[in-house]
Amino acid sequence: MTAGRGPGDAFAAAEEQLRAASFRADFVVREIPSPQGVAPFSLALAGDVRPTEEGESPYGTGRFILLHDPSEPDAWGGAWRIVAFAQAPLEPEIGTDPLLADVTWSWLVDALESRGAQYHSASGTATKILSKGFGSLSDEGDGAQIELRASWSPDGAFGAHLEAWAELVCMLAGLPPGSEGIAVLGERRNLNG
Repeated sequence: MTAGRGPGDAFAAAEEQLRAASFRADFVVREIPSPQGVAPFSLALAGDVRPTEEGESPYGTGRFILLHDPSEPDAWGGAWRIVAFAQAPLEPEIGTDPLLADVTWSWLVDALESRGAQYHSASGTATKILSKGFGSLSDEGDGAQIELRASWSPDGAFGAHLEAWAELVCMLAGLPPGSEGIAVLGERRNLNG
């Protein structure tokens, strides 16, 4: 924090960095209500890959929350924390890949590193979900989904962290970096259940 500036000023500067971030045209980001009682300052964003007119995405979605607590909670190792979520439906055979969770985490790490987004105290889980419909849902067949829940303490450059999260959500949805404007063949199914 710069001399003469309070915690609110530091958070306002971080918010400004996040609001200045740019995203690929097929990734729509919007502000959502922040969680209450977690930190004195927070900003929450949601992002969807190629959302429908109803705002839902059949490809992938995510959440990004920047938290600021000047008291520097021990678990954070500083005054800042990012909490992120990303999920996407998968083809069932991809969902059974034993390395899927490891690859998902590595995509987050790679996205952060490619942007020079310095961080520490990272933690998270990658969850594979497999489903099979029964009864009135049997027509939906088999489904799979990957979810990543992660948190880390950023060392500044908040916009770079946000852009890395956006890249992760798009990669989970099957849109690797550099694929902007490329059509997606067929629509993935949403996992219901």
